[in-house]
Amino acid sequence: MHRLARTGGTAGLLRWLAGRTEGWAGLVGPDGTVLHAAARTAGAMVPDVAGLVAEGASALTERGVQAYSVDTGAYTALLFPLGDSSPGVGDPGAPVLAVVTPRPVAAGLATLLADVALPLSLCLQAETLERKRRRVDLAESRGREAVLHLLMTGQLSIAQQVAGALRPRLPDPVRVCVVECSGGGRDEVARVCADADGGRSWIVRCPVYARHLILVMPAEAAAPEPGAVPPDETVAARVGDCVVGVSESVPLADTATGYRQAFHALAVARELPTRHARFGVSPDSALVVGPAGHRWADELLKPLLTHVPRRAQDPGSQELLATAASWLAFSSHATGHLKVHRNTLAARLRLIGELLALDLHRLADQAALDLALRVRSTPAPACTPEPVRSGSPASGTSASGTPEPAGGLDAILVRPAVRDWADQQLAPVLGAEETLRTWVRCEGRIGPAAAELGISVPGARKRLTRLETVLQRSLLRPPSARYDLWLALRAKDLTS
Repeated sequence: MHRLARTGGTAGLLRWLAGRTEGWAGLVGPDGTVLHAAARTAGAMVPDVAGLVAEGASALTERGVQAYSVDTGAYTALLFPLGDSSPGVGDPGAPVLAVVTPRPVAAGLATLLADVALPLSLCLQAETLERKRRRVDLAESRGREAVLHLLMTGQLSIAQQVAGALRPRLPDPVRVCVVECSGGGRDEVARVCADADGGRSWIVRCPVYARHLILVMPAEAAAPEPGAVPPDETVAARVGDCVVGVSESVPLADTATGYRQAFHALAVARELPTRHARFGVSPDSALVVGPAGHRWADELLKPLLTHVPRRAQDPGSQELLATAASWLAFSSHATGHLKVHRNTLAARLRLIGELLALDLHRLADQAALDLALRVRSTPAPACTPEPVRSGSPASGTSASGTPEPAGGLDAILVRPAVRDWADQQLAPVLGAEETLRTWVRCEGRIGPAAAELGISVPGARKRLTRLETVLQRSLLRPPSARYDLWLALRAKDLTS
């Protein structure tokens, strides 16, 4: 009995009890509702057992007795209340142990039921507490996920207010770390991560990838005192089958950028024996477009920013902006990130495309929208300024001081700062761009790219995997670098 209580819990004890009584055993609520039940065999169900135990439970509650029995022509129902230790035996809210056994009743059955009542009651309490603990853990996990979502969409003040009810406080600046776990070991890896940095990191179970953990770490945690091992390296060393990617130090408001960097570093780490990589120094495309790029982004996004829904239940501009950013980052996985149905996502994307006059099936338009959203979320003073020529007004203004039109995307991509950025992006594959150009030209799809290259799909996938290591960027899994690579190739072609 005690062995079953440790190994099988309530279900194991009830199955054992049904076998001993050669009938039916279960737990019944005070109103007669069957909570748990087990029968000796699948075909050993007693006729109208629910009505029989409901009658006994009602009588037991009304009379306030310690035990009750109901006899029929062929069966006897025995009922014992499972008293809680705090209110005492006979608590009217406690469940009832009920056994229905064939007549004649076996000798000593009442004693057996009295003996099993205590371990069964303890098992039931333990299982109830475990369910409550899981609900609390789920609620906390959802709260942390909500804070991460607010950070990823740039709603910093709201994220900090929500995070104030949880621990630890959101650090600033931060490094974002993505840990890829194997199988169902995410909870255990989360405990290792918490131990590694003393619980200072904000740990979130990724809502998109079931094997990923996202850590928002204090920036100084990745650069500890001499001789100390950074938490991300500790996790990679202690958990033998996980892979870790870490971003640069970024302001808390740029958590989305940090996540993209960490995800790209993760793609590199998969190919390294240490299973750990940090994002290399590389400027974000949004930082090199200058004031003209800001004007271009504002002009492109204006129909979306000023959109007013016709009905109260339709998505507004902020919701559409969040949908566009999530879809560009996670592709079809955005349904899990946004917690919406795929049809809802498709309808929102159609509306976004109509408002912006973009074909979101084309990589070129996706890259333009992604750049515009990133430029909008980047403070203008952080951008590379336009060069000022001696004796002429600042670039981006006319002689009278009024702003010039922003122009199209190509006008932004020919800026010297953008050309330098494009050269830096493509430098690792200089002279060997055929596979990359073909893949980008085929809208980032492996099948058409393989056909155009005249190789198999697995062969094309292997080439792109090698390019991930060379470029230190993720190509095959979103968030992908395909938008930046399209922009870099386009900038190079415009200036060649």
